[in-house]
Amino acid sequence: MTDDYTGRVTPGGPPQVRELPGLTITKLAVDDTMSNNVYLLRCTATGAQLLVDAAAEPERVVPLVGDAGLAGVVTTHQHWDHHRALAAVVEATGATTYAGAPDADAITEQTGVAVDRRLEHGDTVSFGEVTLGVIALAGHTPGSVALVYDDGSGAPHLWTGDSLFPGGVGGTFGDDAAFRQLLGEVETKIFGTLPDPTTFYPGHGDDSTLGDERPSLGTWRERGW
Repeated sequence: MTDDYTGRVTPGGPPQVRELPGLTITKLAVDDTMSNNVYLLRCTATGAQLLVDAAAEPERVVPLVGDAGLAGVVTTHQHWDHHRALAAVVEATGATTYAGAPDADAITEQTGVAVDRRLEHGDTVSFGEVTLGVIALAGHTPGSVALVYDDGSGAPHLWTGDSLFPGGVGGTFGDDAAFRQLLGEVETKIFGTLPDPTTFYPGHGDDSTLGDERPSLGTWRERGW
């Protein structure tokens, strides 16, 4: 990790860069109102790149990609604020598009961009020498996905979209059944399989670790959001 990386970015401000063994993470915040996070992942061995959520402001996202090109774009879920730049980014780069299978049609309807690969739980997404595991997390939307990078160091890295944040799971809009589903899937598929040193990178706001959040799981369940 670079010494100055905090994971705190603001719309209109500069990106932050984190160097991992085999992978470089560039985190950028876009849209003053929604403050979405966009993540550019680069394989350090080959230079191949993958974007997580082309959320907005293609005039900033495309230059971030630069001349190295873009192997793919993963849209973590179907909500409008996570794919407003998708069409422009794909047009500029020709990147392969990925999304959770249950959300794919809605993303295409909203953006006009076909989803090339419909992701299911347990799938992988590869670029260069980097392979990310796909974790399907229904609840916030039917087809939300998270991506996990595990280099074998014992401290994986996880991109959670809007399914997990510091302080709670994603919103379920007053739907108690959806909340129980989402929390159950987050408990089982994330906290039940990944270790406490795992850093996660949400669709909005700051990063956190599973170890920091794990003691609060019971509180989240009791409060119902």
